Amino acid sequence: MAKISRLPDTVANKISAGEVVQRPASVIKELLENAIDAGASRITVMVKDAGKELIRVIDNGSGMSREDALLSVERFATSKISGVEDLDTLMSLGFRGEALASISSVSHFELKTRESSSALALRFRYEGGSLLEESEVSGEEGTSVSVKNLFYNVPARRKFLKSNATEFRHIFETVRALALAYGDIEWRMYSDDEELFHFRNPDIRERLDYFYGTDFSEGLLAITEENDYLSIHGFIGKPGMMKRHKSDQLFYINRRIIQNRMLSQALQQAYGELLAERQAPFAMLFLGIEPSRVDVNVHPAKLEVKFEDERSVRNMFYPVIKRAVQLHDFSPDLSAAPLQGAPAGELRQEDEALYRRLMYHERPGRMSTTDELYEGFRENSLASGSRQRHEPPRQEEIFPVREAEERWRKSSVASAGDEVLTTVLQSRFQDDDSGTEPGGAEPKIWQLHNKYIICQIKNGMMIIDQHVAHERVLYERALDVMNQNVPNSQQLLFPQKVELRQWEYEVFEDIRDDLYRLGFNLRDFGSRTVMIEGIPQDVRSGTEVTILQDMISGYQENASKLKLEKRDNLAKSYSCRNAIMAGQKLSLEEMRSLIDNLFATRVPYSCPHGRPVIIKLMLDQLDRMFGRT
Repeated sequence: MAKISRLPDTVANKISAGEVVQRPASVIKELLENAIDAGASRITVMVKDAGKELIRVIDNGSGMSREDALLSVERFATSKISGVEDLDTLMSLGFRGEALASISSVSHFELKTRESSSALALRFRYEGGSLLEESEVSGEEGTSVSVKNLFYNVPARRKFLKSNATEFRHIFETVRALALAYGDIEWRMYSDDEELFHFRNPDIRERLDYFYGTDFSEGLLAITEENDYLSIHGFIGKPGMMKRHKSDQLFYINRRIIQNRMLSQALQQAYGELLAERQAPFAMLFLGIEPSRVDVNVHPAKLEVKFEDERSVRNMFYPVIKRAVQLHDFSPDLSAAPLQGAPAGELRQEDEALYRRLMYHERPGRMSTTDELYEGFRENSLASGSRQRHEPPRQEEIFPVREAEERWRKSSVASAGDEVLTTVLQSRFQDDDSGTEPGGAEPKIWQLHNKYIICQIKNGMMIIDQHVAHERVLYERALDVMNQNVPNSQQLLFPQKVELRQWEYEVFEDIRDDLYRLGFNLRDFGSRTVMIEGIPQDVRSGTEVTILQDMISGYQENASKLKLEKRDNLAKSYSCRNAIMAGQKLSLEEMRSLIDNLFATRVPYSCPHGRPVIIKLMLDQLDRMFGRT
């Protein structure tokens, strides 16, 4: 007697449901994808008890005939493909033919559908995968699917569902992802008979602001880039919008919501030091690629994909995001005000097509970038003072300008379409404590509580944290010095001796070569004792021993927590320990030199650890605060 037997369809469907239907949100996703594939222009989602009692999806799509309706609930029955070769040209969201069979096998399932050519709708009622009733009823064109008592016949699966709050959050995130991707569809959602939203127009801003908060869309940077292989369209957020979960990173392949670790990591790396520890950038990015170059048939849930050439995708994706991040003014405003240049409710011309449909049609590659802060400095300075360019600080000043910074200044800034900035503040000041210009003019730059630097810009004021600003300058300078072997050491007249503990000496041995490249001339002097004979030019006299010990301590702490690359770790530790501190009084010349050097860096808006360096307070914000509207 044979030991192997074919499982009944009802059993096979229940087993399959374990992969396809993991929770109520899985049901929602499959039903919504079917509605979209059916060409619906209106979709309504209704849930009760976080989907455990009822899930209903109503669409006005093409509907189905009796034969198709019956087949749709059969396993491996689909209208999306007819052969394996169709997977190479697949543009529909569904194609596996498993969803409705799996859903109906673990619920009380009802399907009502009507084609435009039929006078009455067809109604089919299933229980545990078995057809119980078929009838003709009145109904609108399209399809309505009701799923009641999910997992009623699989108690173990129902028992492992989470709280209503958790399950509803997953449902809401699923609906949100598709409502944002398909702006051409009118979406409505109810929870326990309460209407949550009703989107009647395709304005992506309205939807983003509903899901993420008032004026959220005003703080996003639009991205558009494409070539013959890949197109990238969508939005990324400012660092001030970061403290979010990675569920707020939405990636779409040909308008299919996906999860992909490579894209998420590339996005994180592109932001670099703009992110503090455990922060994740907001992103809603649409990638368009030939269907034959991506495999969506990886998992029954269809969330995972495999690229034919993942390296090529990353090599285009990463630089596009990195370039947008580096060229954009990410300095936070003091209050949540709309971005300059785009009145509320009005689309910028360059983003109009992107906001309207987020489709992948041919257009020249471009990227939305602004340099409002630089522009404000330049225009304010030229208007208020001499147009003669201020001479850059000399090498012997407290914050010297490095040759590497000058090279970057001439290349990156110039390529962004701005004049080369050899100085930010071009007005001349008296080098005294008053902060006033000659002739008694109003002050344009001053120090607040020996901690913050206040600067006037064209449309308001800018506040700079002097410590983290100097950190940013020292960090980038340290990386340049180590990577380019730029001479950076000055010999000490009297060498300093430092005794290291065992763990400190082990760390020292690990980073000795990079310390030398950074400018530390160190010599062994007995057991775990080191003689400091030369130091980088930025190290203040009298702090040589403390700086070295603090750097070793900071390096070890970063290595255990953040897993940084060695030189990046060393540069972070060096800049943090050697930067000027809050409470240190600066002269006008020192403040001006610090600002000049800050805007020569590649990322002037955050310190190496992700803290903001600059905050802007605009005149219109002040006007609103004082009621001058």
